[in-house]
Amino acid sequence: MRSQTLPSRQVERAKIVLAAARGESSRHISESVGVARDTARLWMRRYEAEGLKGIEEDRPRSGRPRTITREIEEMIVSKTVSEAPPADESTHWTTRLMGKALDMHPVTIWRVWYKHGLKPHQVKRFKLSRDPRLVEKLHDVVGIYMNPPANAVVFSFDEKSQIQALDRTQPGLPLKKGRAGTMTHDYKRHGTTTLFAALNMATGHVIHDGMPRHRHQEFLKFMKGVERSVDPELEIHVILDNYATHKHENVRTWLAKNPRVHFHFRPTGASWTNMVERLFAELDNRQLKRLAVNSVPQLIDAIRAYLDRRNQDPTPFVWTKSAKDILTKINRGLDTLAAQH
Repeated sequence: MRSQTLPSRQVERAKIVLAAARGESSRHISESVGVARDTARLWMRRYEAEGLKGIEEDRPRSGRPRTITREIEEMIVSKTVSEAPPADESTHWTTRLMGKALDMHPVTIWRVWYKHGLKPHQVKRFKLSRDPRLVEKLHDVVGIYMNPPANAVVFSFDEKSQIQALDRTQPGLPLKKGRAGTMTHDYKRHGTTTLFAALNMATGHVIHDGMPRHRHQEFLKFMKGVERSVDPELEIHVILDNYATHKHENVRTWLAKNPRVHFHFRPTGASWTNMVERLFAELDNRQLKRLAVNSVPQLIDAIRAYLDRRNQDPTPFVWTKSAKDILTKINRGLDTLAAQH
């Protein structure tokens, strides 16, 4: 009776039963609980005849019998997942197209899809790495994340290139009750910049800089700054992608002269293994998506202000999947693709 989570009708019935157990009359019970006297009598009789089960469950109600049998449901599900609509009509099923194909009402199709969790209008993107050294690189990168070396600092590095300084052609309207904020669909371009970012995996602190280009010269300049910022007694491990500038001859020469700096290249076609990409997604959603500026310096200032504020109270991203779990999922995907093609 004191439950905060059970349906209110069950709590109400429990109050009726307990009041009857105390010897109260049906009239008094109906007034105290707030139900009709016949309702109070009904649940007292049900409890007396069937016990607790009698008040927990409602009896089947009369109504029109089901017209969608299990076989019809299975047929709808099978057609949804194994067949495509006519190519000249759509690339995916809709309730109306499926209803037309099966001579059923679209609402019936929707109910079956909802019951079975089918959403043909949605699609998720994926890419399976074809890197011949996938296993080796994956174990290396994931190992660095989950078991970082002692006396070392681990950075996840990448460039976010071609960030556009965009200004809207007209002022937007502010958010108000019952209406989202607005912004024009067209814009004016005022140039681009490239963000260089190195995310400290232990602390969440970001070393960052904005540069007009992302050649090996800019990359080397940024990495030298990262190296100078770290205690000389510590080693530096950098997780980065396979971009050609990261393997330039001048970069390799600098690495040879700085043996405490180690590069760990992620698998090709697996950007999700680089945790700084998560930072870039956060930057996009919170700062760049709605930003309106009229010059590249304004854009750089906005990015710098956001990352500097984040560095005041940084939150590290935590890697949780083991290399074994990831490879199992990748192999399952490869097997599925092989079976379909």
